Amino acid sequence: MVVAQPSQLLQLSRPRSQKGRDEDSQPFIMSWVRHHDRYADRYLADAEYLSTLQRPWPVEHTTCYKRPMRLHDYAPRPAHVKWLLDSDPAIRWQVMRDLTGEAPNTIAAERSRVATEGWGAQLLARQSPAGHWGDGPKWDLIALYSLVVLMDLGLDPASKQARKMIHRVDKRLVFKPLNNRPYLHGETEPCINGRILGIGSYFKEPNDALAKQLLGEQLEDGGWNCEAWPFLSPKRPPSRRSSFHTTICVLEGLLEYERAGRKSAAVTKARKRGENYLLERRMFRSLRTGKVIDKRWLRFSFPTFWHYDVLRGLDYLRNAGIKPDSRVGEAIKIVMERRHQNGRWPLNLLHPEHIPLEIETEVGSASRWNTLRALRVLRWYDNSK
Repeated sequence: MVVAQPSQLLQLSRPRSQKGRDEDSQPFIMSWVRHHDRYADRYLADAEYLSTLQRPWPVEHTTCYKRPMRLHDYAPRPAHVKWLLDSDPAIRWQVMRDLTGEAPNTIAAERSRVATEGWGAQLLARQSPAGHWGDGPKWDLIALYSLVVLMDLGLDPASKQARKMIHRVDKRLVFKPLNNRPYLHGETEPCINGRILGIGSYFKEPNDALAKQLLGEQLEDGGWNCEAWPFLSPKRPPSRRSSFHTTICVLEGLLEYERAGRKSAAVTKARKRGENYLLERRMFRSLRTGKVIDKRWLRFSFPTFWHYDVLRGLDYLRNAGIKPDSRVGEAIKIVMERRHQNGRWPLNLLHPEHIPLEIETEVGSASRWNTLRALRVLRWYDNSK
């Protein structure tokens, strides 16, 4: 069988009348995106005013991904699989598990290499003997993001490298302003505590007190919000509306907590309420106005840090085993439309937060992480039909 190379597929899939138009439109599109991204630090987490921004070109010309994708096209072609496998062990083992269906022992063998090769080994090596990944004023957040990335890479918590790493965190990292509270006991904000609950459940042991605290902080609409508590700003009343950003962080943590053997009716109920918060809003729309809450959520990145986006939300639902329904249909369409003509998904943006490791850094270039996550989300959706 002859398999077309990505460059050939790109030419074959582009209508003759449109050849060359993608490249011509790119400088203008990127200029507009850069202009509006400058304001990222000037709006609240879920501010809806961004939905009023108007694109300065017709809707049908807002993207360079001209080739429409039909749902049954989700299956990666041999060239796509080869490209994904020709990468880091963290990508390879998840491709084997989620896309190609390899035998469990083959998947486990590839996963074990995350601790000794590539991104996983590099990030582990950059942890200091004191347990952190940076000792500046934001050491706690850099540690948090590094630990979450190690989870995303799939570092086996039973490996000796993972046990050594989490032992340092558990015994040596504390929140000094909170009377030297151990790091894995959490702090005050639910967005951070959701991640810490997941980290502890994955690498060490589930923290029942932290889970109970998060359940008590769930808002009436079903989600969570770090700005729901007055201690953050005495000059501003606490929010009574949830945040997509905080909610997804807590949901991911509760899922790991349940998988660590702490499944209960209360936790399951709270998680279902949080999932419905996302689903009722079609994963990205205002419940009140129906408008897109934040257009940045329609652009995909890795690592995500604390940021929500449509792909992260859908991948959570897939991971949690939620059966997709009509409420995710529009979000699925967005994922399909983000695919490039060569069958890969690009890195749409990079967030300003950082860890001491570069994974994928070239915005606009094909992203193995986005491609892997998009393909497994589409497979999850298609298999439900």
